[in-house]
Amino acid sequence: MIIAYPVIFTKTGDKKDTYLVYIPDFDGATEGYGIANAIRMARDYIGSTLYLKTKKDYPKPSSVSDINISKGEFFDAGESIISIVDVDIEEYRKKLDNKPVRRNVSLPNWLNKRANEEHINVSRVLQEALMDRLA
Repeated sequence: MIIAYPVIFTKTGDKKDTYLVYIPDFDGATEGYGIANAIRMARDYIGSTLYLKTKKDYPKPSSVSDINISKGEFFDAGESIISIVDVDIEEYRKKLDNKPVRRNVSLPNWLNKRANEEHINVSRVLQEALMDRLA
């Protein structure tokens, strides 16, 4: 599921090329060095915030026309623009939710012996097969 939110980027004009980032729908802020990093930081902020919520609790994205730059958190800090930042929530969840879970798997004895002889990591093979099938 891809969701997109308007974001206000404010270029400070300093030597680090700092962009202050304000996300009105979350009343949240972050920063980045250069516009590409600022976009990545905005995406990370949105993704990590939504990761902790259920879909029904996601804030409804505002329309760009409803955003007033002069009311942004960093309006006086430099030149501001509004852009849209999208996040693929399912991909973000896969990235963050990778804690190993122990499962009991049954194999025929002959297959287990062959895997051991070949030094095959059965857990890794199972993970790869499931990722191929479910991706």
